[in-house]
Amino acid sequence: MQIAIFGNRSSWYVDDLGRAAAARGHGWERLDFQRLQGWVGSPGDSVGDSDTRLEHADAVLVRTMPRGSLEQVVFRMDALARLEHAGTVVINPPKSIECAVDKYLATARLRAAGLPVPETIVCERAEDAFEAFEQLGGDVVVKPLFGSEGRGIVRVSQTELAWRTFRTLEQIDAVLYLQRFVDHGGCDDRVLVLDGEAIGGMRRHSRDDFRTNISQHGRGEAWTPSSEDVALARSAAEATGAVLAGVDLVTGPGGERYVLEVNAVPGWRALARVTDVDVADRIVAWIEIAVRAPRPEPATDADQGQAS
Repeated sequence: MQIAIFGNRSSWYVDDLGRAAAARGHGWERLDFQRLQGWVGSPGDSVGDSDTRLEHADAVLVRTMPRGSLEQVVFRMDALARLEHAGTVVINPPKSIECAVDKYLATARLRAAGLPVPETIVCERAEDAFEAFEQLGGDVVVKPLFGSEGRGIVRVSQTELAWRTFRTLEQIDAVLYLQRFVDHGGCDDRVLVLDGEAIGGMRRHSRDDFRTNISQHGRGEAWTPSSEDVALARSAAEATGAVLAGVDLVTGPGGERYVLEVNAVPGWRALARVTDVDVADRIVAWIEIAVRAPRPEPATDADQGQAS
């Protein structure tokens, strides 16, 4: 079996997945999204980068989604969709990546699935954002619509700061995503889900910051999710379509449980430090099964017309 991994050259995760693949007797190679190419017609139909074509790959793993223009991101998603349509196992599927990286869409999907999420208001004008700020109790977390690892997230609880923050974001044509602040006591929980199974859990703490991300100097410890937490995480992953997902849960001051976020390119390096779960091996083992499984025939235009 041959596995292709889209990831950064110095990525620990690429190396870990490569280790697991080689240990199980599989070939693997790293690709770079910035060098992505797609061929249609002559010299053939294919997707790859400037060094490698992927028609020989059994599976493609996405370990990064670099920043780019709207055109670049759409092209990357289209290329992954072509591979998936051709029968290549893609983890995560492009539709789930599109959903998870868009906080508004992901939160709406979670809510539509009946999952508890903090009250959220999304808008474009500073005036609307300030009205939302007051409606949400004057204590909100402002997040970039696209982003991860806690970058660009600020807590706003003062009127003057709220105006300055919203005006600044409006001036750079940002979407204003406001979420009611949940006082979680400086900790949250991450459940790592693979195809509906919780394969690891970690509790993250922060002393000086409401953000508990390990990349923001949070501290992780081993944690075993309850059956209720597993059910929440499984449903959250399903709502976004992610096969592999890091689902973040928080508990409010009254004991209420919330699904905060679903990460479709989740890290596990911190989890590996505090548990004995070999996540990379579990992923490669799942791919082995997925590659052998019969693939449904792609729907034709005629099939789609009949379905409608």
